[in-house]
Amino acid sequence: MKVLFLSRLFYPHIGGVEKHALKISEQLVKKGHEVTVLTEKLPRSYSNDYHLVGKSASSTGNKGKVKIIRIDSGSDNFFKKFRIWKELYRLRKVIKEADIIHCHDVFFWYLPFKFIYPFKPVFTTFHGYEGNNIPNKKAVIMHRMGEFFSNGNICIGEFFKKWYGTKPTYISYGAVGVFKNKIKKQKNQKIMYLGRLEEEAGIMEYLKALKVLKEKGYEFRLDVFGDGSQKRLAERYIKQNKLNVKIKGFYINAEKYIKDYDYIFVSRYLGILEALANKKLIFATYNNKIKKDYLEMTPFKDFIYICEDYIEVVRKFEHSLINSSEENIGIIKGYSWVKNQTWEKLTNLYLKLWSVI
Repeated sequence: MKVLFLSRLFYPHIGGVEKHALKISEQLVKKGHEVTVLTEKLPRSYSNDYHLVGKSASSTGNKGKVKIIRIDSGSDNFFKKFRIWKELYRLRKVIKEADIIHCHDVFFWYLPFKFIYPFKPVFTTFHGYEGNNIPNKKAVIMHRMGEFFSNGNICIGEFFKKWYGTKPTYISYGAVGVFKNKIKKQKNQKIMYLGRLEEEAGIMEYLKALKVLKEKGYEFRLDVFGDGSQKRLAERYIKQNKLNVKIKGFYINAEKYIKDYDYIFVSRYLGILEALANKKLIFATYNNKIKKDYLEMTPFKDFIYICEDYIEVVRKFEHSLINSSEENIGIIKGYSWVKNQTWEKLTNLYLKLWSVI
């Protein structure tokens, strides 16, 4: 079977959608299917959302047996969608030859071709929401349009039903590939921040919490794996308050370092699942109502600490220090859930959606 994935960004760009699409692609190839990913090619001058240019998705070439086609969509403006449609029309032979078209969030890329190839099966995975913003009417309409014209969809999170009115064919929370069987405590307790340095990810709330904990006599080291628009603000705050924090920047395989830490500050599904798989204690913050539902409308909500602000982070952090045996039970329960969330299982869900199995 020939599968064509459409994704705005893809490996080696760092992100949850990119990793999701890559892992599913690799699993499909293992099962004997042909996979092509059609994605944007970024100009060399673009910083790639704070990634190093050398690691950006302007890189060419395939990933193993996964074929990658990169299109030049130009600058991000009103005419971008027309350039994308033009590029896809130029590559219409790839679309025509595919047995399955699957859009990762970007159904609008395929919209004109739904009418050119009305009987070709097309599906959509809805991955996330609009960062710091509550979904506006345009965002809701785009999701409903994608759902209406798709033969089926996967929603990464149950919150889509409430906030976008989407009726999911299946709901998933992602997957992981590496599991640690032991709860390993480090000699010097360390904290890992995993994610972008943006308001919705809560970097400043975590730093404020670390400051309060320091004032209370707790000394922790925090390593920040990520980058973003709040980096300079964070650096100033760290310097002013003499916090033991090191901003390491983006790492392509940051998840492999989770095992070296006791506590994980993370608020996205993929990072949360990877931390659960490593049997770590997780703190996740929210800054608006949709992010709150994003975290609380999940099967793992009872296995992590969900916090509104730095005050709640401090309170729950102190609780975890006092009640370590209780937290170990929660960690074990979280691991029992996440160990069944494998990439192979998620790939089989895609095949089921496509009615292949």
